[in-house]
Amino acid sequence: MRIALLLAGVATIAASAHAAPGKDWPSYGNDQGASRYSPLTQITPQNVDKLQVAWTYNMKPANFVVPTFPVNPEAPANMPPPPRPRFSSSQATPIVMNGVMYFPSPYGKVVALDADTGKEIWAYQMPERDQASTRGVQYWPGSGRAKPEIVFGTRSGRLIALDAATGVPVPGFGDNGVVNLKTPEIMNGNPNGQYGMTGPPAIYGDLIITGSRVQETPSLGARGDVRAWDARNGKLVWTFNTVPRPGEPGHETWEGDSWKNRSGNNVWTQIVVDEKRGIAYLPIAAPSFDRWGGDRKGNNLYGNSIVAVDANNGKYLWHFQVVHHDIWDVDLPAATLMDVKKGGRNIPAIAVMSKMAIMFILDRVTGKPIYDVKEVPVPTDTDIPGEVPSATQPMPSTPPPLTRLSFDMSEMAAMTPDVKQRCQKVVDDYKIVGSKMFQPLRADSAVAFFPGSLGGIDYGGGAFDPKQGLYITNVNSLASPQQLAKQADGSWGLARGYVYFWDRETRIPCGPPPWGEMVAVNVNNGKIAWRVPLGTTDTLPEGMRDTGRLSSGAPIVTATGLAFFGGTDENKMRAFDTRTGKVLWTATLPAAIYGSAISYAGKSGRQFVAAVDTGGFNGSPVSSDAVLAFALPKK
Repeated sequence: MRIALLLAGVATIAASAHAAPGKDWPSYGNDQGASRYSPLTQITPQNVDKLQVAWTYNMKPANFVVPTFPVNPEAPANMPPPPRPRFSSSQATPIVMNGVMYFPSPYGKVVALDADTGKEIWAYQMPERDQASTRGVQYWPGSGRAKPEIVFGTRSGRLIALDAATGVPVPGFGDNGVVNLKTPEIMNGNPNGQYGMTGPPAIYGDLIITGSRVQETPSLGARGDVRAWDARNGKLVWTFNTVPRPGEPGHETWEGDSWKNRSGNNVWTQIVVDEKRGIAYLPIAAPSFDRWGGDRKGNNLYGNSIVAVDANNGKYLWHFQVVHHDIWDVDLPAATLMDVKKGGRNIPAIAVMSKMAIMFILDRVTGKPIYDVKEVPVPTDTDIPGEVPSATQPMPSTPPPLTRLSFDMSEMAAMTPDVKQRCQKVVDDYKIVGSKMFQPLRADSAVAFFPGSLGGIDYGGGAFDPKQGLYITNVNSLASPQQLAKQADGSWGLARGYVYFWDRETRIPCGPPPWGEMVAVNVNNGKIAWRVPLGTTDTLPEGMRDTGRLSSGAPIVTATGLAFFGGTDENKMRAFDTRTGKVLWTATLPAAIYGSAISYAGKSGRQFVAAVDTGGFNGSPVSSDAVLAFALPKK
């Protein structure tokens, strides 16, 4: 295996050279390892306070009418539907290659801009009112006579390739630039089932590696398998079965026939790739239904696992499961490649986390934990017949969990009489009770499970600063007090849909603050380097406002010791000193950034910090259609 991986790494060095982080931002996480690190040095801690808006691009067409789409199944029951928006929300993180910025617009287009000026170069209109993957697109640099492409999945289950220079579909790719991802073996006999892509694919050499978004309920439906496609013609190259078939490693973790036609176990975030070693890492989410496992007894591999496969052929190399038998919807959204300096060695590593923000740092060649991991006993008491929760869950010796994992009712927020009264009403309305780490859900009450279905951490993950050995990420602390109810078919589902432990009118969580933090982990020793509240609640009295706020997306870091983040629901972009966590610069935004910022150097030589800025996260207002770029003033 080592020889094969070495040859694969040598074979792809030339093809992958474009992905080395530099003046561009060529992929969702900058490099294929998702470090979100920029080596640019023009913007520094000394001059960051001079940043100003360099250009703005408005995505909404003048005559656009907001279409009506099916209700989001994850919309919490105690969140009021937002008013019919003037704008549409976007979770996109742009990419930049050779001075051109590419991103999906929530108005049914994929757009290319001059990254120096924000002027539109081309815009591709999606067919049949389809929507490009909401979080981003990917760049393939071309091969031989094949020209560079912009590739992306869609909500309806297509994989599309556009000529990067013109935005015209690539005629030799699939059917005039389009591949149908909803193939019979994936759809499990239900051709109209839910299947699409929310995240961008990964690129390895001439392969496009795709995950998917599938249903969370019911349990049976489209498969969440990971597949690789030839970037030149769109033909299928390999498939990795995320629910192991008979004879495959891990099949024994599914009792009886519970593996058959199982949905979930998909990669809805970002596949990361070690291009040098030819390894793709698949952060696989929970099985469906992700709040009840009575019909799938066992640990349910490869759910909630990071799985390493040979990127050339999809063959299994190793796996590490971060949560056994997930019945909380904590998935595995974060995976970042890094190097760890420990015991005089430089260890190639990968950091992974479920939404619970328990951080595992693994040797990315062998899959072995760099810091000890033990199976710890967890509660198993539940009143749901037939549910068999795992008696233990993995826990690293270090770092400690990055956010709260348990809650006692005596800790309920009570900063003012009004906050106390509102939160008590939420408790009474939903029959909320406290929780311990990994407390199973119940039918007689709503367990205040922390950090909740938003995380902790969510699809953004974190950023890695290789100079300081720091992994920096934003975390939330907002419980999901969910209660189960028996369904007509005998299964169990949510009694009230998705519920958050907060007062929806004031957007004040009912757990103790901080409700949002920025946290830095020194990966070389596993210790927390610093943590600071992320944002303020200005509706609270003076002296109580340093609460931190809920956030989405991820930070980025630069070589000069800056971390940029604009994803809090208070609509502000901040620059942090990565050594201390001190805020060095703050700018008010039109809306909250639902994706992540990027940093790149334009053809002019100016360093920019840019983001798609629409709002819309967790019920916050969708109040903008802007793509914004910040830069230092021109000399």
